[in-house]
Formats: sequence, C-alpha cells, structure tokens
Amino acid sequence: MAQDPERDDEQLDEEGLVDTSHELDMVPLYFSQTIEADVEAEVIRGILDSNGIPATIISSAVGPSLGYQIQVPRARVDEARRIIEEQRAAGPEAAAEAEAATEE
Repeated sequence: MAQDPERDDEQLDEEGLVDTSHELDMVPLYFSQTIEADVEAEVIRGILDSNGIPATIISSAVGPSLGYQIQVPRARVDEARRIIEEQRAAGPEAAAEAEAATEE
C-alpha cells in the first residue's frame, strides 16, 4: 500500500498515532462580505500566523461577493479572538510602530 504524503502533516499524539480529537477541527472565527473583506481576512490571518495560530481563509471560487471566512483550530479559537481584539484595541498606530521597530 502506498503511503499517504498528507499524513506527514497531521498532528500525532504521544504514541505516534494520528490525533483524532475535535480540538483540531477548524471552526469559523471571522466572516465578511464587505468590499475590503479579502484584505481584512489576509491581515487577520497574518496576525494569527505571527502569533503561532494556524488559520485558513475560505472564499468562494465564484466570486468575492459570497464573502471570506477565516477558520482556526477549535482549541485555539479563544486565544485567536483575544489576539484580534488586542490588535483592534491597539489600533493602526501600534502596527506601524511594530513594523518600524522590526526595520531598525
């Protein structure tokens, strides 16, 4: 039987078995149908990614009018919400300051 290359990417438990818990299920975190939804979804995904939270953007192949959704693992949804809220509270000035600090 041929090995499934996708299995290498799956999460394994302590015994080396595939983790089948529902904590890894992807659940919606964000949805928007606005004209800037694609850009906002990419920004949010970038924030989550930089904080070590895996995120997937789901969009329709038919067109952006059906919206964009971001999904994260069920076990990390509360953490993801907290991070997004902290970023919103800090505002765009904090993002500009953080970017400037990385350039120094």
